[in-house]
Order: sequence, then C-alpha cells, then structure tokens
Amino acid sequence: MNIKIKPTQQQLDHWIENYIPEKDLFFLRTNDVSSFQNELLGTLVFPKSEFFTHSSYNGIQLVNSYMYWMISKEAAFVIVAQPEWITSLPDDNRRELFTLQHELGRGLVGPLSLLSGHHSFPEDYVLEINGENIGVLQREMWMKLPASIKEDIVCKTAQQYDEWTSLQPPASTPSHLTNYANTFSTEPGANCLAATLFAISSDPLLEEWIIHEWIHGDTFMQKLTQASFSKVEDKFQAGDAVVWVDENGNVQHAAYCIDGQLFFNKNGQTSFNPWKIVDWTELEEEWKRFTPSVYRRDSRGL
Repeated sequence: MNIKIKPTQQQLDHWIENYIPEKDLFFLRTNDVSSFQNELLGTLVFPKSEFFTHSSYNGIQLVNSYMYWMISKEAAFVIVAQPEWITSLPDDNRRELFTLQHELGRGLVGPLSLLSGHHSFPEDYVLEINGENIGVLQREMWMKLPASIKEDIVCKTAQQYDEWTSLQPPASTPSHLTNYANTFSTEPGANCLAATLFAISSDPLLEEWIIHEWIHGDTFMQKLTQASFSKVEDKFQAGDAVVWVDENGNVQHAAYCIDGQLFFNKNGQTSFNPWKIVDWTELEEEWKRFTPSVYRRDSRGL
C-alpha cells in the first residue's frame, strides 16, 4: 500500500538554508568571455578543465545545486563570484548571462510555472524563453525571498527528484533499517551504495555511519566482497543485494532485497532522495538502461 512521506520541518528548514550555495557560478562558452570582459572585477574565471578538478569546487552541495552532470560540453569557462557581484552588472549583461546559464544547462534555472507563488519571483531574475517564464536562482536574491516562496521552491524541487510516496515497510524489514525506511537525510551525500552496504551490515551499530557516506563503485564492490557476498545466477531473495552496472561494468546503482519483492533503496545522493521501500517493478523501470546482477552472502561467511 502506498503511503505519503515528507521531510521533517527541521530538515526542510535546513534544506532552505543551504539550497543555494554561498558562491555563484556562471558557465560560459569560449566566445562568450569577451562579452563580460569589463565586468569581471571581483571574480575568478576558471578554464573548465581546471574548475572541475579543483578541490574547492567539488563539494557535494555545489555539484548537486548546479547539476554539474547536466552542464553542456560547450561550456569552456566558469565565473566564480560572490553573491553581490550579479547585482552590479548592467541589466543587459545580467540578462545575457542568465540566458547563457539556461542554454548551457546549469542547475538552479527552471520554469516558474512549477511554483505556486511564482508571481512573487523578482522580475530581474526572470527570463522569457519561447513564451515560457524561466526563473534563475542566485544566493543574493534567495536570501531576500519570502520564507513561503523558498519553502515552495524547495518542496517542488524535491518532488521532482523523487515522489513523496512510498510503500509500507514489511514486517520482515531488518530492525536497523526501520529508522531510515521512508525518511529523508538532512545533509546531501548519502547514496544508494551506502544504503545497501548499511543494509547488509552484520554490525549495524558499528557501521551506521556508513549510510551517510557518498560511496563510489570500487569501494562498494570491495566492501561487498569483504562481507562475503558474491554474484549468483539466480532470482533475488531476501537478504540479497541487486547491483546495476553499465556497459563498461561500472556500478551505477544498488538496492537491498527485503522480502523477494520489496527493496530498501535510495535513488541518488541528494537530500531530496529519501531512503524508501520500493517494489521490484519500480526499480526495474527506473534503472532499465543498466544490467542488474544478484549478489548473495555465502552462509560460510556468517
């Protein structure tokens, strides 16, 4: 049976406070730089190759908020600016810069029609593109928005990442998962691989911290092996981990099987992706572009 889930008010307040990073990022194509040459005082301009390998700009909040994975390959430079810089630009330059962010696929840019209170959105941060009003979010303006508008934006955004519905945890749900099933995280970073490793833990008290980590594929597979899990040519059953890989064998997703049809799952590393109870049909559809394999614990490893 489907049930409604939602973040706590404390989590929602934290999301609102941290939704817009403290530094503004703007992406440019090579031939766009000259348009802003006289407006760059007080900023840093990074070549794309240096920016994406720079430790200061690879934090989980920046990656998720600006949706690095969606940035166009045409982007060649990145302006890093303090929040007040955007307000110093002439109107035409600001509008041109915002239009570029939409064209290059930067995060924090989207249709105002998704927001119930969009009529209160500042006009200086609205573009009209192909007859549709597009809002551009920046730190300076975010801090000045009414609390109700901020909450509406964050809630609507969160529900685009993952629906606020889930399934009731079955009676067979391991006790260490019941406090997490159908809840949200306050901080970003926790991902599907971390959720699966915590689910298979033989000492949940000692390893609870792992569920909050951003685990990558090689680390995940090594830990799976250490826990005496190996690949089996069989249909999944309770206690198994199902792992999805791409055509190059890279791990893309994992989930823990609770009772043969229901799984403990997390679809991404943002705070907006809850730990949920989902059925196999939903997982199969969501990750159909990848190949699933079943991993089972060797009873001799217990």
